[in-house]
Amino acid sequence: MKATIKNLLLVAILFSNASFSQTEDKPWNVGLFIGRSEYNGDLGNGFFNFNKAYYGFGALSVSKYLNKALDLSLYGSYGEHGYYVAKKPITSLRARNNYGDLTLRYKIIQKVDAKFVPFVFLGVGLRNLDAAQGGKGRYHVNSGIDPLIPVGVGLDYRFMSGISLRYFSTFGYTLNDKRDYVSKGINDMQLQHNIGVTFGFGKKDSDKDGVVDAKDKCPETPIGTPVDEDGCMLDKDKDGIADNVDDCPEVAGLEAFKGCPDTDGDGIKDSEDACPTVKGKADFKGCPDSDNDGIEDSKDKCPNEAGIAQFEGCPDTDGDGIKDSEDACPTVKGTTDMKGCPDTDGDGVADNVDKCPEVAGLKEKNGCPEVKINAKAKEIFQKAMAGIQFESGKDIIKKTSYPILDNVATVLKENPDWNVEIQGHTDNVGNYDANKTLSSKRAAAVEAYLIAKGINADKMKPTGFGSDVPIADNKTPAGRAQNRRVEFKVTYER
Repeated sequence: MKATIKNLLLVAILFSNASFSQTEDKPWNVGLFIGRSEYNGDLGNGFFNFNKAYYGFGALSVSKYLNKALDLSLYGSYGEHGYYVAKKPITSLRARNNYGDLTLRYKIIQKVDAKFVPFVFLGVGLRNLDAAQGGKGRYHVNSGIDPLIPVGVGLDYRFMSGISLRYFSTFGYTLNDKRDYVSKGINDMQLQHNIGVTFGFGKKDSDKDGVVDAKDKCPETPIGTPVDEDGCMLDKDKDGIADNVDDCPEVAGLEAFKGCPDTDGDGIKDSEDACPTVKGKADFKGCPDSDNDGIEDSKDKCPNEAGIAQFEGCPDTDGDGIKDSEDACPTVKGTTDMKGCPDTDGDGVADNVDKCPEVAGLKEKNGCPEVKINAKAKEIFQKAMAGIQFESGKDIIKKTSYPILDNVATVLKENPDWNVEIQGHTDNVGNYDANKTLSSKRAAAVEAYLIAKGINADKMKPTGFGSDVPIADNKTPAGRAQNRRVEFKVTYER
């Protein structure tokens, strides 16, 4: 045994230039083993009892790498198998044992460069026990071939490049109970302990970078490119540009700038960019002009609004010479006197507050002229306020009110320039919101009547006030009656 182990180690040294056992680049592995076979069956249990299992064997394996986790292994051994009890009656079993299996091996540690790799395996196998040895009453065996199910555990120790020391134990459960000439219900079983050396074969350094393929994380690096311990090109800043051609090897950059950065992505490398962290324009040495008005943001008092140089980048939208921040009417051309607003009718009231912007009026009338209503019109409007009546709780005008409204229509036809607000009012009896709705509907009913009489709808505006504007006390029937009214307010406003 000692001599055999010594010979295996000598073979290992001869193959020391091989790469690590079984990797993607080195898919084949050959192993040489010696070991002992143990018996368990009807005669007794010799598992892990070496004084009862003293039969040795030699073995050979060929394995194929499948992936980081799995190998497929073909294994064969030749030797002896048996059992011995040195007491009377002497119980013995001994025969030649030819054994082979096909197993799938799962590697528990899957790092290519791991020193210790434990594994488990499972497969199918065949065993042939043949030619019993010994004299009368001793070495019984029933020769034949038995299928069995091999399962086991093992450990690889990668003690030098391409060479591993492997130990594994295989438990085989046969489908036969008669090979030991005893049939008492316990199928014959065997346990084989193996120790030996394995050798991996394959490519070594495909890209000639000095890192073997088993450890090379970048196996296709261009020849001549400096690499790190993982076989990948030296790239301190991890920008994908090798240090030997990188003008800025300490800072991640772009290929367009030979490895130098353009932090803000504006197409101007940082070393030439006056604003390297903000996307800008070449005209301003990489600094921004957010509103695209031709004025650099750092000099623009309104950087988010397109403006003009006269106002340091701030806008004058209407072009009246008054910047928008000081212009009360920034979208309409006006005058300085009106804070940038126009005065179309020239009455000194800016159009934005002029209720009658196209007719010169009075400031106290919001730019509208004073309306002069003759005595006849006043009388008619006064009668209308008290005389227009509706059906109770409805917006239907009573027929008795038609003559009154006809008179109103006559007055409005005689004064086509007038604008009239038709105001509907109620008392405070009932729901507030319902009253307001009713007053609006009654004002609209009056408008509709007047339109039917030929009055321009553009000159009238119906409005409902509900009970908000009483002219009498709502606590008395007479007061409530006065509050239920329709008023006509003449104005130039619309």
